[in-house]
Amino acid sequence: MIAIGPVNLLRPEWLYALLALPLPWWWLRRRRADGAAWRRAVDPHLLPHLLVPGRTATHRIVAWLAAIAYVLLVVALAGPAWRQVEMPEWQSREPLAIAVDLSSATAATDMPPTRLAQMRARLTRLLQSPRSGPIALVAFADDAFTVAPLTDDAANVALFVDALEPSVMPVDGQSPARAIAQSRELIERAGFPRGRIVLVTDHADSASQRAARDARAAGITVSALGLGSASGANVRTPGGASIHVQLDEGSLRDLARSGGGEYARLALDGSDDAVFATGEGVARRAREGGRAWADEGFRLVPLVMLLALIVVARRPRAAALLLAVVLLPRPSLAADLFFRPDQRAWHNVDRGVEAYRRGKFDAAAADFAKADTADAHYNRGNALAKAGHLEEAVSAYDEALRRQRGMPDAVANRAAVLKALKQPPPKGGQQQQAGQKGGASSQSQQPRNCAPGDAACKGQSSSKTPSNGSPQKQNAASPPKPADATRQAQADAAQRQRMQQALQQAKANGEKTPEKSLTPQQRERRMSDEAALMRVPDEPGNLLREKFRLEHERRQLGGGR
Repeated sequence: MIAIGPVNLLRPEWLYALLALPLPWWWLRRRRADGAAWRRAVDPHLLPHLLVPGRTATHRIVAWLAAIAYVLLVVALAGPAWRQVEMPEWQSREPLAIAVDLSSATAATDMPPTRLAQMRARLTRLLQSPRSGPIALVAFADDAFTVAPLTDDAANVALFVDALEPSVMPVDGQSPARAIAQSRELIERAGFPRGRIVLVTDHADSASQRAARDARAAGITVSALGLGSASGANVRTPGGASIHVQLDEGSLRDLARSGGGEYARLALDGSDDAVFATGEGVARRAREGGRAWADEGFRLVPLVMLLALIVVARRPRAAALLLAVVLLPRPSLAADLFFRPDQRAWHNVDRGVEAYRRGKFDAAAADFAKADTADAHYNRGNALAKAGHLEEAVSAYDEALRRQRGMPDAVANRAAVLKALKQPPPKGGQQQQAGQKGGASSQSQQPRNCAPGDAACKGQSSSKTPSNGSPQKQNAASPPKPADATRQAQADAAQRQRMQQALQQAKANGEKTPEKSLTPQQRERRMSDEAALMRVPDEPGNLLREKFRLEHERRQLGGGR
């Protein structure tokens, strides 16, 4: 994309087509030169009998119009854009499995304060950011274990971040290949045909590269996030040995290349986001705040077509008249051109249902009015009642009953609205009265969007499809019943009072009873309960430690990983 003043060209490579514009000009010059040769070779009094007289001025105008049409066509193909529009953000359901290294190497201090602290902070930031796909967390050392399976609740995964430390692993060491295999198993077990794995560690070996290639062949990309620095640091293993660990970016890049993913060094400033983002996510970030340039090239097409008509037909007056007719502002008819009347009515009802759901009752009533069916008038009455226009709602229900006699919902709602109209206005002025009319609840459910013939809508009283394809009512909310609303308000007040009393009683019961009022049996029971609670371990990593230990022992006994 290039910018030329206020206009941006989305496909500027089409401008190379302008280089072909001199060819027609050269051809016209060549043709004129042929005519001049006849004038030089033939006597002037014989030229009228040999040459066909032409209109030079008209030909020049036609040539200029053709050149202008060609230039406009090229500009239209280049995609001119001068405004930005909101674009829907693509949501990817591709699963993401993050495999983190919890070996003793994460205690290295080459990423202050430690690699482990930096990794925890990065995971916390990632899990707090909005995402649309499921996420899983895997921890590995010499063996790999599932911390959290694939879930859409990232907050649930974040609960385990603070418990990640080398002490929860039953064995030390580093086996990225087992981490890739464990992550791949989580994705395939969940039934996803493809997914992504992000390996957070400081190096990769040949076994892990083979595992990445196998995962890529199965539709799962493997990326790597470098943990540590090139200089490295000394760490102490659980056995007491001191070893030097450092970041091997070359092996991690080879791993990402084998897995078809990306590589980046772990950073808290977001520079490593490409490792976690899909191609859709990268494209989304390229737009400015979810906005994209709108291609306006189609606006030039009618002018190009009319200029071409002038060039071909050479009828400027007729073409100018046609241009005026085409450029007259009027609503587009393309959307309704191929719709049957029943389909057009259904689309109007569908728009009304969406407006009703958003609380735009006046707009919903206007859309329902465009469909002249019993159910559309019924829905229009519901929308008008919600908007507080009770008299108009009664008329809408009457229209519905004229088209379908005895419609039960229309009869019930009409009676409720008439009863509301007969109620005297409450004290508190017109504002309170309007709030009472428009804010009361209803007995019937919200409208549902169902396409004609949709099997999912069968068997529901709120959305029916007749045999002729005409849309039935999208059952909008019914108008209020004043007597029921009064009884409901009284019941709510009584319920709130009972809840307050229950809360006060619970608070009083929760307070510590004075020791003097306790019996010996109650005092002994309290001491026993307190002792049992003190014996419950409250270390966050205990759960993971025991889980990983049991899983590791099971694998050892079973001969598996």
